[in-house]
Amino acid sequence: MPENVRNHKQAESAKIVEDWGSLSWLANASLVGTQNLTLGRVVIQKGKCNPRHRHNHSEEVLYLLAGRLRHTIGDQSVTLDAGDTICIPAGVFHNAYSIGQTDADMIVAYPTAHRDFEPEPRQPKP
Repeated sequence: MPENVRNHKQAESAKIVEDWGSLSWLANASLVGTQNLTLGRVVIQKGKCNPRHRHNHSEEVLYLLAGRLRHTIGDQSVTLDAGDTICIPAGVFHNAYSIGQTDADMIVAYPTAHRDFEPEPRQPKP
C-alpha cells in the first residue's frame, strides 16, 4: 500500500480511547506525510465531554457527523446538531459536551501537519 494511504484497519488499530470517548488520527505528517493538514475523527460519548484545551498554532474546524454538542469557545457556548460546522480560532480554549441521545461523532481538521494541544489548567463544570 502506498505510504500516503491509511486504510480503516490502520486507523482503528491506532484509535486512542479516553474515558470520555475516542480519537482516531487519519492524516498528519507522520501518518501519511501531509505538509499542511491534520485530520481526525473524534467520538464523545453521550453525556460526557472532552477536556478543555487550545491549539496555540492553528485554528480547528469541526464537522459534526452525528449526535448533538454544546461547544464552548472561550466564554461563549453554541449548540451544534449533526451537519453543523464550527471554526475555532487558534489560541482559544474550547471543548465539547455530548448532549444528544447518541454519542457525538465528528471530523476535526487543522491547517498544520503538526497539531499542538495545551490543556486548560483547570476544568470548569458542565
